[in-house]
Amino acid sequence: MKRPEEEKDALVNHLRELHLPTIRECFEELARQAEQETLSYERFLLTLVQRECQVRRQHRIERCLRQSRLPAQKDLAGFDLKRLPAKVARQVRTLLEGSFVDRRENVLAFGSVGSGKTHLLCALAQELIRQGRQVYFSTCSRLVQDLLAAKRDLKLSRLIQKLGRYEAVMIDDLGYVQQSREEMEVLFTLLAERYERGSVMITSNLPFSKWEAIFKDPMTTAAAIDRLVHHCVILELNVPSYRIEQAKKNRPDPLVPPDPAPE
Repeated sequence: MKRPEEEKDALVNHLRELHLPTIRECFEELARQAEQETLSYERFLLTLVQRECQVRRQHRIERCLRQSRLPAQKDLAGFDLKRLPAKVARQVRTLLEGSFVDRRENVLAFGSVGSGKTHLLCALAQELIRQGRQVYFSTCSRLVQDLLAAKRDLKLSRLIQKLGRYEAVMIDDLGYVQQSREEMEVLFTLLAERYERGSVMITSNLPFSKWEAIFKDPMTTAAAIDRLVHHCVILELNVPSYRIEQAKKNRPDPLVPPDPAPE
């Protein structure tokens, strides 16, 4: 019969072999707690397994957030939802449920520079990841360059297939930087491949009426818009620039005289 120390060492080794680090770290503490509270064996085991699952789930979320390339600081806690028009606020509350991803719907956010469209969709994307979904973020400029490089290396299909593993792809600042026809052709290829297969989340400061300047061709423009809006939610952020508002708040009032200098 093994001594208690030997039993503990054997248990630790088995837990290490089974890759259960959280249980390995906390089983002694929880065993003492279970003994004090006269918990059943089943309750004690359930508590251990729940702790392991919680930590694994948190690690998985942290890993997915890193892989998504989303700006960490653009989260929901840092966004003032009260700035949004009432209709957009209702839309956002529904989108936060995440079911639009299951229906493979798109989200298009329009607004002027500083309106908060990027922050809002990034915050939404982070919440999707916390729900266990896979999301990928890229600026339009960077994504186009990645697609173009893959095309030149005869690996475009492979890259599009890789992006297809994500349930949602967020493309930030569509139209902010003007691209060449060749560059926008690869972007259109991605949008066409994701049509009804995965969600696309896009921010743009250009309305649809000006998208021909993006895709360089009336037919390509019409086809891109048609695929995006077939199943989509459109957020119109007709609000003042957040950065300008903050600058005004931080600027001293010119009508208020400064405090007198100390004598």
